Amino acid sequence: MANRLALETSPYLLQHADNPVDWWPWSDEAFDEARRRNLPVLLSVGYSSCHWCHVMAHESFEDRTTADYLNEHFVNVKVDREERPDVDAVYMEAVQAATGHGGWPMTVFLTPDAEPFYFGTYFPPVPRHGMPSFRQVLAGVTQAWNERHDEVTEVAGKIVRDLTQREMAFGGTDAPGEQELAQALLALTREYDAQRGGFGAAPKFPPSMVIEFLLRHHARTGAEGALQMARDTCERMARGGIYDQLGGGFARYSVDRDWVVPHFEKMLYDNALLCRVYTHLWRSTGSELARRVALETADFMVRELRTEQGGFASALDADSDDGTGRHVEGAYYVWTPEQLREVLHDDAELAAQYFGVTEEGTFEEGASVLQLPQQDSVFDAARVESARVRLLAARATRPAPGRDDKVVAAWNGLAVAALAETGACFERPDLVEAALAAADLLVRVHLDEHGRLARTSKDGRAGANAGVLEDYADVAEGFLALASVTGEGVWLDFAGLLLDHVLTRFVGEDGTLFDTAADAERLIRRPQDPTDNAAPSGWTAAAGALLSYAAHTGSEPHRTAAERALGVVKALGPRVPRFIGWGLAVAEALLDGPKEVAVVGPALDDPATRLLHRTALLGTAPGAVLAWGTPDGDEFPLLTDRPLVGGAPAAYVCRNFTCDAPTTDPEHLRRTLGG
Repeated sequence: MANRLALETSPYLLQHADNPVDWWPWSDEAFDEARRRNLPVLLSVGYSSCHWCHVMAHESFEDRTTADYLNEHFVNVKVDREERPDVDAVYMEAVQAATGHGGWPMTVFLTPDAEPFYFGTYFPPVPRHGMPSFRQVLAGVTQAWNERHDEVTEVAGKIVRDLTQREMAFGGTDAPGEQELAQALLALTREYDAQRGGFGAAPKFPPSMVIEFLLRHHARTGAEGALQMARDTCERMARGGIYDQLGGGFARYSVDRDWVVPHFEKMLYDNALLCRVYTHLWRSTGSELARRVALETADFMVRELRTEQGGFASALDADSDDGTGRHVEGAYYVWTPEQLREVLHDDAELAAQYFGVTEEGTFEEGASVLQLPQQDSVFDAARVESARVRLLAARATRPAPGRDDKVVAAWNGLAVAALAETGACFERPDLVEAALAAADLLVRVHLDEHGRLARTSKDGRAGANAGVLEDYADVAEGFLALASVTGEGVWLDFAGLLLDHVLTRFVGEDGTLFDTAADAERLIRRPQDPTDNAAPSGWTAAAGALLSYAAHTGSEPHRTAAERALGVVKALGPRVPRFIGWGLAVAEALLDGPKEVAVVGPALDDPATRLLHRTALLGTAPGAVLAWGTPDGDEFPLLTDRPLVGGAPAAYVCRNFTCDAPTTDPEHLRRTLGG
């Protein structure tokens, strides 16, 4: 019999709808039930493409004996961390403070007032590796709740007080300057892996936001070291197993330092960010590899993540059926020499050498992850491409990984920005159309009549959870990119609507930013995390979107809010640049102006106008904003009082309240904007 989760829209929650555990979604009713029965709450947080979440579910939540114990002694609440990043954030902070580490599945025991008192992540069904079994943990918590109740509630209250008193030194409201950005670059250089690309040791995550900073820093200062780190890291990732050499797109991270063996889940946010990074790398260097990877990643997103409604699904699982009924990590992607021979026959040896498939294997059980190892051999390009096409077709017959079909507003905003820019740079109007369709879904389904965003939707139906700061900021970022590419000022208007909410509902009195709105559900603590991790934090994403909008409109409140928000980058950039990469990239835009570009022509389809527009799009000036249209158009504030020059299309470039003379020469514009 299904439990309460059967009524939810989250694919992750629906995966647990048939558990014998009597799950509740996060709700006031669940905590009312805990108070009524005087029971502790078991909070279990995960997400659909999380490998160990599936393992713990199979071992414990699908086990009838364990479920009976849980149902008798706890009120059990299941949360999709991607639907409720606020709930995840406040309890993950508690887990990390108590244990020194965190991760998913996250297992937290709460009082009926939602105060945490015991923490963990994955618990095995039997004791192993020094970990107690899940049943032992449950028995211990039950005993403590029943026999030492006052002590438990006292501990919970102290934990909440400690969390509330934890204040981060946000560094004031002064934006970083040359000195802080130079210090950040120096710190990154110290952590850079010159032999393999990337930063730090294993596991290695794709540092997309740091690469954006490096590209912008090079564009502004000419620092060759910054460009070298960006270019080499991108090449090593693209040649590694973290990149899908057959179908395009990136896995979540590499378990080793050499980018060979990935954790195979594919996330929308990673691919959106990396698609944009490789497009920008191509824009800076003309690299053919960057061009190929940007387009393959864009095509992967459209082909495999796009939903029927035009949005983009959240993720593809790491695990899939290996053909024997077992769900195995990486089964869809890895190859043995024998499997190559079955598909390619005479070309199998060539493919094995080209893709680094060995007899002993680079993964598990003699299988290899396809990569492009550095080697001296020269390969027949036509034979290699033929082999790739045949392997991709053969792989398509394997059981595919599961897909989390929920549409997350923030990540779709990142995808809109990436596809709009990639489509424009490489003259792929189909990609721009895909960006427009996703933006249209966000407006139609996620945005209500008051301009408030729903965090998620599924099958064209908005979820019940309110958007958080990253949703407003990343969707605004996507709309601003779309405005520059299409010349449709309505996207600037929508971005302004969202950013007005940021200014009125998410900004604190001291200019700091909160992850949840002032009128959002009250949790034990109002989450506030400025660090960039898997995606830009809401804080730094908001700073970037506010700065771009101010450049477009001249709005002083938006500019001031962006500058104040960047105070945290001044504090964290020199010390932990790997975890504030997008903030550093936004700071580069602030130092460069950012430049404001207006292109006017007699019509948008006029060839000379389009050439100036394309030249501006290909400029590398950090965070430059671009408006284009006709002189009498009212789509963009930047077009006001911008006439044609001698009857010809012209480009106007301004920075910090000072404008260059207008130019009709694309080459002159290119020199002005870099590229």
